[in-house]
Amino acid sequence: MEIVAARFDHPDAVKLHDRVQAEYAERYRSEGSEGDAAAVRPEEFVPPRGLYLLAYDAGGTPVAGGGWRSRHADEEGFADGDAELKRMYVVPEARGLGLARRILAELEADARAAGRTRMVLETGTMQPEAVALYTSSGYEPAPVKFGHYRFHEMSRCFVKRLGD
Repeated sequence: MEIVAARFDHPDAVKLHDRVQAEYAERYRSEGSEGDAAAVRPEEFVPPRGLYLLAYDAGGTPVAGGGWRSRHADEEGFADGDAELKRMYVVPEARGLGLARRILAELEADARAAGRTRMVLETGTMQPEAVALYTSSGYEPAPVKFGHYRFHEMSRCFVKRLGD
């Protein structure tokens, strides 16, 4: 597997985004979801304010991706120095290979190098694999919810200090 930096609007990133949106719609169907409605702009993932990574299998097929973007104190509950993890996804046929953990580690290292002090993320109760990944990687439930879905009952927010 090869992991490379890419633009968030790269055609392969868009393919993965479409797949994750379809999966969100399927998992949250009973809640009337049509995918993730949180606003995301490609320029938010351009270094040094963020980073987006794509993983390719040996045949050159995109199989995973994820990114982080800088956040500052705002009305959605973020704090100065936050790096928000967004659009982490591994296609079903590539799950169990450790790709999400590798991407997560690279994103954390990059955010730390960019001076971010805390990695934050929001996921949902219908994504138990994501919750397991984050908690096993040192993330703890956030004391205060943040982000687009902070008022939704199924939302779960996690944080991890990026300091020394």
